[in-house]
Amino acid sequence: MARQSKKTTEEQIEKALSSNGEAVANPMSANAQPSGERKIVRKKGVEKKILAPSGEAVIRNPKPAGSNSILKNREIVAKINNINTAKNSNKMYRGFLGRTITQKNVEVDYVDVIRSLGIALQGKKTTNDLYVALHSICSEKLNCSFTAFGYFHEKSKCINLKLLNTLGSTYSSKIFLSEDGNPIVECFTTSSAVVHKDNTYLNIPYLQSCSTILLPMVALNNTVGVMVLGTDDVNCNIGLLSFVANYAGMFLQNLELRDKTNKFANTDTLTSLYNHRGFQEVLASEIQKVSDTDGQLSIVMFDINNISKINRELGHAKGDEVIKLLAEKIKQNARSNDKAGRYGGDEIAVILPNTNTADAKYLAEYITYTLSCCFVDDVGPVKVSVGISTYPNDTKDQEKLLILAEQAMYISQAKGYKEGMSAIISSSDFNFWDDAALNSFAEVIAKRHAQLGINFEEELVHKFNNEEIISQNHLIEMVTSLAGAIDAKDPYTKGHSTSVSRYSEALARAINLPEDEVQKIRLGGLLHDVGKIGIPENVLRKPGRLENDEWEIMKQHPVIGAEKVLAPNEALAHLIPIVKYHHEHIDGSGYPEHLKGDEIPFAARIVAVADTYHALISDRPYRKGMTVEKACEILQEGAGKLWDADLVRHFIAIAPSLATII
Repeated sequence: MARQSKKTTEEQIEKALSSNGEAVANPMSANAQPSGERKIVRKKGVEKKILAPSGEAVIRNPKPAGSNSILKNREIVAKINNINTAKNSNKMYRGFLGRTITQKNVEVDYVDVIRSLGIALQGKKTTNDLYVALHSICSEKLNCSFTAFGYFHEKSKCINLKLLNTLGSTYSSKIFLSEDGNPIVECFTTSSAVVHKDNTYLNIPYLQSCSTILLPMVALNNTVGVMVLGTDDVNCNIGLLSFVANYAGMFLQNLELRDKTNKFANTDTLTSLYNHRGFQEVLASEIQKVSDTDGQLSIVMFDINNISKINRELGHAKGDEVIKLLAEKIKQNARSNDKAGRYGGDEIAVILPNTNTADAKYLAEYITYTLSCCFVDDVGPVKVSVGISTYPNDTKDQEKLLILAEQAMYISQAKGYKEGMSAIISSSDFNFWDDAALNSFAEVIAKRHAQLGINFEEELVHKFNNEEIISQNHLIEMVTSLAGAIDAKDPYTKGHSTSVSRYSEALARAINLPEDEVQKIRLGGLLHDVGKIGIPENVLRKPGRLENDEWEIMKQHPVIGAEKVLAPNEALAHLIPIVKYHHEHIDGSGYPEHLKGDEIPFAARIVAVADTYHALISDRPYRKGMTVEKACEILQEGAGKLWDADLVRHFIAIAPSLATII
């Protein structure tokens, strides 16, 4: 591009900046400095840049002869219209998909970018609206494969990052300032643009590999966050990108100032207790106090039973009366140093400093007794469910402490009443792998996911791998519960793991394997699909055949199951060959490693036959389940090619006796 053309382009950009009114109001007051000097730090020996007064990127360490200095970008990746919050995206999946999307170089029209920016940002009032609008501009006009926005949270000393990609998924994570090696922290602390050759530091599942440009978001001379662009075109106009980043920073700071202006006191108007925000702040302070003194702290959470029915049948005024009564009884009977807050609509939680679980139960029992002595017109005695968790015995994490109390509360609700009194449950009272406990845990995580960013599958696997195995029965109970949770993710394969386990065991016995081998194959059958816990639900639950990209994701579940779930657990390491290789074929056409014949572990070949048979006789969204005869016919056709011929012969002999309910 000729120098005169560059100058003309810069003049057009400046003109566009000054003609967009509200959308670009005072953009340079926030240190955007598109025409001033800005340092760009490149990682691992890549050249450093400064921004010349003309806005051009000047290279301090010149490129070798023949380098192309013309601004080029890649062809726009097909844009998915709806950008949905990908709550079903699972962090267990960590980059197993190696596909890349190829693009052709195209020239960016920066004047069009500025005009589009002014139009897109008019009337935006929330952070989500801002993120979506900026992501749309960056993906359509600048050909970015993803955009991420990180806003600094002062109290937690972390950057809350939200990433949007061109596939329509969003991801949230926290980057703490203590992570010195993270380019996001470097960009924020130095207030300088950073170019990084990859995006692995984001730790986002199956994110397309590409270079990234990190820009500080500056407002009123303060860096308030970081904007990250996924693009291999690291020679784009940094002045323009700085303007966009600084606009986002000013927008976010204005929202924060508005919230502070409109902020109410930390008191709930109905109950005069702390509201949710105030409760969280007090809890953080109290946890810090007991942490400094090596003390204990308990949370007691009360939930009013049937409050929805009361509101629906008797009106919300009656429901409010019941909530106020519970609040009054707590205030009357709590100790002077206890703190209570309205945690949810009908949930009231009490912080009990320097209190163990036993003493917390005693206080909870007394409060529930006083409630049972009170009658509300048309309602009768107020009934509550009660859950307790204790710091640090149960956990040292504030969010998980509340989750455990809430989980115990749900279990209390499930157990109902004994001798007219509420069942008071603490998090140390129940077996995590009990059905009621597991269901309650899933309910709490699903309910709080948006606020906490905690993933049920991650928490489940973490608990699974940290469980102390005390007996073979305990192990089987855990494995069965985990398999049930996996099957619950996919409504079309409910009970699949149990059936495959039963068929595999039957085949192992039919060929007279030793009992210890039979038991191993039984457990391997239960866990053969454990890797599906790391597959996004939008892929797993798709009511139809998968597209090629989706199938590539689905094919990773054997590796995820083996490496992410079983490998960290010593007690289950012997099951890895079954889980990892049950989709291999005799002729080498299977996955993930295209093993052939005897290269495939024998136990995996057994599970493969059982898995295929149950898939054939089960209903799918796109077809009805086959008859036993038809399924056996298909197995016979694939014998020696896809499946072990001898095992198929034995299985066909026992198949008619394997009655099952589909």
